[in-house]
Amino acid sequence: MDKKLVIDRAKTAIVVIDLQKGIASMPTQPHAAKDVIENTAKMLQAFRQNNMPVFLVRVSSSPDGKDRLTPVTDMAGQSMGHMPPDWSEIVPELSAGAPDIIITKKQWGAFYGTELDLQLRRRDIKTIVLCGISTNMGVESTARFAFEYGYNQVFAEDAMSSRAAEDHEFAIKKIFPRLGLVRSVADILEALK
Repeated sequence: MDKKLVIDRAKTAIVVIDLQKGIASMPTQPHAAKDVIENTAKMLQAFRQNNMPVFLVRVSSSPDGKDRLTPVTDMAGQSMGHMPPDWSEIVPELSAGAPDIIITKKQWGAFYGTELDLQLRRRDIKTIVLCGISTNMGVESTARFAFEYGYNQVFAEDAMSSRAAEDHEFAIKKIFPRLGLVRSVADILEALK
């Protein structure tokens, strides 16, 4: 049985992973990127109305590309090739602006090498609501760090997606329930009323 979702507005922030032009333009499953963006925008509206912190995370490389990690792996990562200048811009549907906090990362997870943990702790945040693309990469990497740092987590299942439905489903059914609470956007919005 699911635990009742209770959100302490004074101690909760939303962390949105990689809903940026270059990533959101790629095909996703089981939820289309446009649906993920629409559901995320609904949550952002509720968070902003309740004066709760909004963290928008994007991935970007330096102009010379020297900060890209290239360890040896069995499966090559998808090459991004030449990225247009607006590739790392947050999608306009999320209406990024003050007082949102923009975090720029260089790898999958949003904690390593960024000030995300510092900024959450300065605001006395104990719980994060996570969403974005890709469920099993950026969101899951961030979630694993958040768990190790002791944050409570709520995963907005229908505000995240992956390149393949089975990748999304594995994280939702096997990983995230061990790290926090998996809920729908409707459940989260209801808890914020």
